[in-house]
Amino acid sequence: MSRIAQTFTALREQGRKAVIPYIVAGDPLADITVDLMLSLVAAGADIIELGVPFSDPMSEGPVIQRGHERALEKGVRLRTVIETVAAFRKHNATTPVLLMGYANPVEHMGYEAFADRAHEAGVDALLTVDVPPEEVAGLNSALRRVGMDNIFLIAPTTPAARMDLIASEASGFIYYVSLKGVTGAGHLDQASVAEQVSEIRTHSDLPVCVGFGIKDGPSAAAVARVADGVVIGSALVQRLADVAQEGGDAMAIRDAAAALVGEIRQHVDGVTGSA
Repeated sequence: MSRIAQTFTALREQGRKAVIPYIVAGDPLADITVDLMLSLVAAGADIIELGVPFSDPMSEGPVIQRGHERALEKGVRLRTVIETVAAFRKHNATTPVLLMGYANPVEHMGYEAFADRAHEAGVDALLTVDVPPEEVAGLNSALRRVGMDNIFLIAPTTPAARMDLIASEASGFIYYVSLKGVTGAGHLDQASVAEQVSEIRTHSDLPVCVGFGIKDGPSAAAVARVADGVVIGSALVQRLADVAQEGGDAMAIRDAAAALVGEIRQHVDGVTGSA
């Protein structure tokens, strides 16, 4: 059983929901990512979603785009991110790590080489925003060979037939994009999220986690009422960038990250009665 499957099994047995923070590797400081990941886990994160910096992050809003730009300026690339996970694993052998990025760097490295290097480093899953399920066979073959999960996005506009196709290729969990548009846009419609999550469950037995539009504890709690997990991305990346811009050091950045994730953990556990 994969680390992701083990995590969701344990959470289900505890009556709890997953908290999944997203950060861009190498942002806002190049050498802070491992310590930041450890701080997120200590604050209550169940899975870490680690963004792989890319020059054209088309699905991201301006907040995360700037995070990618800052990391690229520091020389952070896919190989760097894999090395970061290996360093994290020296301190934490249990928390799942998901790499979220785009196809080009993985294709450049080669599917088989990527799978081998990522698996050896302790990466648990990959989410490539721009690889559609119709074209994922080669990548999935490489990932399955080493036991890595492939996470897929489902959007509010995804038709039922396509949900079936995605469900047939996905593993780990389904990532439901709660809003139309890029990351950081719009406001959550709790009723719509509940309806769409219910629809996804008719197509897949995998856990359903919701991202986009979760900004704080109350918005995370609203999603936790209907989903198996919540993803916090743009709000966290922005908070870290703000602290760094104000002259905060590595400790201040870690404390800010822990404070936001801790708030979300408290609200999510409050909904599930686990506080």
